[in-house]
Amino acid sequence: MTTGVKRAFKYRFYPTDAQAVELSRTFGCVRKVYNMALAARTEAWARQERVNYNQTSAMLTTWKKTEALAYLNEVSSVPLQQALRHLQAAFTHFFAKRAKYPRFKSRKKSRKSAEYTTSAFRFRNGKLTLAKMSEPLNIAWSRPLPQGASPSTVTVSQDAAGRWFVSLLCDDPSVKTLPATDRAVGIDAGLDHLVTLSTGEKITNPGHERRDRARLAKAQRQLARKAKDDGANRAKARRKVAKIHARITDRRRDGLHKLTTRLVRENQTLVIEDLTVRNMVKNGSLARAISDAAWRELRSMLEYKAAWYGRDLVVVDRWFPSSKLCSTCGTLAEKMPLDVREWTCDCGTTHDRDVNAAKNLLAAGLAVSVCGAGVRPQRRTPGGQSATKQKPSRREP
Repeated sequence: MTTGVKRAFKYRFYPTDAQAVELSRTFGCVRKVYNMALAARTEAWARQERVNYNQTSAMLTTWKKTEALAYLNEVSSVPLQQALRHLQAAFTHFFAKRAKYPRFKSRKKSRKSAEYTTSAFRFRNGKLTLAKMSEPLNIAWSRPLPQGASPSTVTVSQDAAGRWFVSLLCDDPSVKTLPATDRAVGIDAGLDHLVTLSTGEKITNPGHERRDRARLAKAQRQLARKAKDDGANRAKARRKVAKIHARITDRRRDGLHKLTTRLVRENQTLVIEDLTVRNMVKNGSLARAISDAAWRELRSMLEYKAAWYGRDLVVVDRWFPSSKLCSTCGTLAEKMPLDVREWTCDCGTTHDRDVNAAKNLLAAGLAVSVCGAGVRPQRRTPGGQSATKQKPSRREP
């Protein structure tokens, strides 16, 4: 059965000098409009008034007529309108208490991007031409689009390393619900091993950041030595640091995609722990290793892939004592320091700490799948539901 999933297909492209200038100008105008609209809405908020998208759209029309902002007419109007829609979405999340108050975009730190809808681009015969451009983009088609795909939106971006990317949002009929299976797996995230499965399998943590740490430290020292008023040399050193970070990020994401796709294809039910990564990275001695493991990204991938392929993802409460609980007899140990990697229960069973935790997570997750959310497989769990079944996600990659 076709799921009707929308997927974003991202490719690198190589703009001509004229295209690079046009896109850079568009990025600047998008940032300017977003910040001006945010300032207007913030001022209104201080007066206890609310400004919606339609009002900011009318403001944009007025701004374009002024002499100081006449340059906004030189770029496509669609990315500017999309920036206002993105701001509206940010405020919607804020009012729903799902996010913090929107922040202003920085020229140096914020992501450079512009979104085009169907009225602002032409896609024919595998060639993409954006509004205000006479030539199609030189895209490196690293993988084919779905047969007969027609992009609904196109997002152009440039990362800190200076690389250009285009993302095409399309319906992908190839994403189908996988045949049901009776296999289930508990997944315990860690640092020495990225994940340990209830089957006993351990996936080694690649440590992508650790492998490039020396190169990164050297590049960062070179950047720190550049004078702040030395524009060209400082920018070159900054790009060198950004390229190393990009290399680390690309390898990490590629590895996570391969791992999560495999887990989702092989198992009907996947059980993970609800880790509070935001709080865990406050531990100075472990922050770098936790960030490199990218547990939040791992969970995010499992969430949307499980929804795509008809799998069940169960998230166990963070307070569930998966490591201290004997998966054989159910005895709860009083203490379990992090340096204890193997322990023997009173029943005589010797446990590998991580494998035991994964087995307990699986048991908790299966209880939820069979009996429903709110089941507490261990009575001494200190507060909160032991596990909850994830609702299907419509998030795109």
